Amino acid sequence: MAVYKVTVATGDMAEAGTNNSISITLVGSHGESRQTTVSFFFLPGKEKSLSVHCGQDLGPIVLIRLHKWRLFLEDAWFCKDVRVTAPNGTLYRFPCYQWLEGITTVEVREGSGKKMVDDKLQILKEHRRRELLARQEAFRWKNFAQGWPRCLNVDSIFELDSNIQFSCIRAKNFTGFLIFQGASHFLSGFLLRRTSWNSLDEMRTIFSRTQGREIGECL
Repeated sequence: MAVYKVTVATGDMAEAGTNNSISITLVGSHGESRQTTVSFFFLPGKEKSLSVHCGQDLGPIVLIRLHKWRLFLEDAWFCKDVRVTAPNGTLYRFPCYQWLEGITTVEVREGSGKKMVDDKLQILKEHRRRELLARQEAFRWKNFAQGWPRCLNVDSIFELDSNIQFSCIRAKNFTGFLIFQGASHFLSGFLLRRTSWNSLDEMRTIFSRTQGREIGECL
């Protein structure tokens, strides 16, 4: 009997949690585990830990499968990452950072940054092939006008996969924060200042304590 310690982390953004059922399957070079329930309820920013019991050692864990089942109402879940500790103490990390919607199964590779030539196992080669096909399906191009660069073949970002939408929305939020920060500096007199600073304390009235310390180190 081999026992694997598994920790599943949920993202900390709003609505990242779910009340749908989440289970996991560990896939190693020597076999795979049975599907094991993780939880029926996740809160944003929290982790769930469990033990996965296998009849034999699975060898190096190369990928995991996350299964999401809708019991009653659909409730999307954002998985941050999964960590698996093997019986011999080896820690495997599986960065996920994506939404799971509906009744679905998502495969996540071990986060070791391997190239295509490093895929010796057939299951990894097949996973890479399916992932490439999914990317090609998600990102289709069209000509906006003659002579213009090509653009995505959608009329709105809401036609894209939810994970792509999330990246676009986060980018907009970040841009909005920069605009807000710039406006704050403008209103406080920083951008149009025509005289030298009198002291570092004066600079700290605009910048945060951390930013002030960094500027002080540069000066």
